[in-house]
Parts: sequence; C-alpha cells; structure tokens
Amino acid sequence: PRTGRLALYLLGLRATCPPHSPQRSLVTWLKYYLEEDWTGSRRRGHPLTSYYQYGLGVLALCVHHKRVREEVIRRLLTAQHHGRLGHGGNAVDTEAVVALAFTCLEQRRLVGTGLAAELRAAAHRASRSMAEAQGPDGIIGNIYSTPWALQVFLATGTCQTEPAFGQAMAALLQNLEAFGTAATMAQVLPVLHGHSYLDITSMHCREESDTLTPMDIEPPTEVPGNKTVQLVVECPLPWCYELRLYDRPVPVPAAASLLDVLWAAAALEPHNFKFHTQDTPQGPFLTQVLGLEARQEKRNYWQLLTAPNTPLQMGIADYRPQDGETLILRLSEW
Repeated sequence: PRTGRLALYLLGLRATCPPHSPQRSLVTWLKYYLEEDWTGSRRRGHPLTSYYQYGLGVLALCVHHKRVREEVIRRLLTAQHHGRLGHGGNAVDTEAVVALAFTCLEQRRLVGTGLAAELRAAAHRASRSMAEAQGPDGIIGNIYSTPWALQVFLATGTCQTEPAFGQAMAALLQNLEAFGTAATMAQVLPVLHGHSYLDITSMHCREESDTLTPMDIEPPTEVPGNKTVQLVVECPLPWCYELRLYDRPVPVPAAASLLDVLWAAAALEPHNFKFHTQDTPQGPFLTQVLGLEARQEKRNYWQLLTAPNTPLQMGIADYRPQDGETLILRLSEW
C-alpha cells in the first residue's frame, strides 16, 4: 500500500486550494489503504508499511474533514502507549505525525468526548517525550525530524511554554542547508512561518494569492583539491558473524559528498565494493551495501555515522565529509 505517499499528496493538494474537488476518490482510496495496511498486523504486530505512514494517513483524512473509525485511531493509541513507534530520529518522526493526527481529530471534533480526551493526553505525552529527546545541540532526533517535533509544539500550543521549542528553532535555523529537496522543504517551511500541517484545515482559500515564481539556483562553486575519507561498513549480529566488513581509505575531490565517496569506493574495487540506492522525495536512500539489503519487513536500515558513533544529520547526497574523517555504514534495527 502507498499509504504515506497518497497521504502526503492529499495534504499537498488541500494546501494548494484546488478550484474543484478531485480528491474525493483519492480520500476513498486512502481509507482503503489504511485498512489494507493493517492486514499484516495479525502476523507482524505492526502495519505493512509503518506507523509513520499509517499516522500520515489518519492525519490526511482529518485535514480533509473525514471521520476515521475508532478502531483505526485506537491502533495508534495502543502503539504509542506500548512504545512501538520506533527508536531515535525515526521514532520522533513517527510520534510527531501520530501526535499531529491525534490533535487534528480532537480539535476538529471528529471523535467523541471520551476519545478526544484520550487523544489530547496522548498528544501532550508525545510533546513531553520530544522535549526529553532533545540533544545538547537543540536537535530533536535528527535534523529532519526536528521540524516534525516543532509542528507538534505549535499544534498543541506548547510552543509558548516549552523551552525545547526555542532551542530546536535555533538549531533549525543553523542547519537550513540540510533541507535541499522539495519534500524536506515542505516539512520545514510551515514551521519557519509559525504553522503546522493542521493549519491547512482552516485555510481561507479565497484570500490566497498566487505568489509562486520560478527560482534561479546557482550551481555550487567548485572546491579545489582532494581529500581522503576512511569508509567503514559494519554488520552486527544477528545479520553477520563479522562486525567490520570493509575498512578502506577512499580518495575523492574536496567537494565530494558521501554518495561520491561510495561511487569512488566502487570504482576502486568494483568486485569487492558494491552498493545500491533508491530514489525518494528526500533524495537517494541507501538500500544495499556489499550485497546486504536493508528491508522494511526485516525492520532494518543502513545507518550513517561519523566515527566514533555520531549519526549523520543529512542524507548520502547532502553530507560532505571532511578530509581524514571516518564514515561508518552500519546495518541497524529500527
């Protein structure tokens, strides 16, 4: 099921103030996908896609003023209560999306009084959890999950009293260069203007003016010289018997990104080092290294770190390592 992609499309469609309503059949499809998405829960205990996509689906339906069956909502409430929404930055993303969905359903009065009180309490629990997850640098989870957390503070009204809000906003302003794709810009722009996705529901479309204009983006300037990056691939138990599978210095141009480093490693040892990526709205996503594939059904992924153990705040195409830096690709569980 394409639950998450369809949900994002419907959120974007609602935000563009369409003159007609072509989304009625799409909303019906989203309801169908939400049910299909849950069919795997009897065996797996979680949606076929993820709680993140499932939460996005509920949020999109709410923004379109569509009621959601109480059973669908309680699946998310139960998952949050039992701490099933993940770990690290992925958990912040998921918990934030779920909290936004809860807040929308409660504020739009699309549920009964008793359930509304439960949803309000759950959203505030999520807000406190995000404040506790904030690092000393102000980032909550990772740089891409921080806008989601800020949206929750804005939607629940805790932005005025929560110190984590100002610290996270300051961190966001210092790292705006990380948001270079349309998908990541869509997450950060509402926050920079003091809004969350919930504000889409109350837009007055007749007051919206067409101010979109093409933007000329200058190509990045060339950086002269070269650098050497130490590239390490790790695969812990239970997937591999040997932790460190690859450990080599890779010479690259000074302006090279992590993706460029991977291509250079593949060119140096075409028979030993191979990798695959998948194109996503957020940019290329690393799916396979040295024949080891990260798969959603196995609930694992390739984590990107700089030595000794610091997760990267950008994707492989955006992060530009320093000369002499050690980069680790680690197969990890989420």
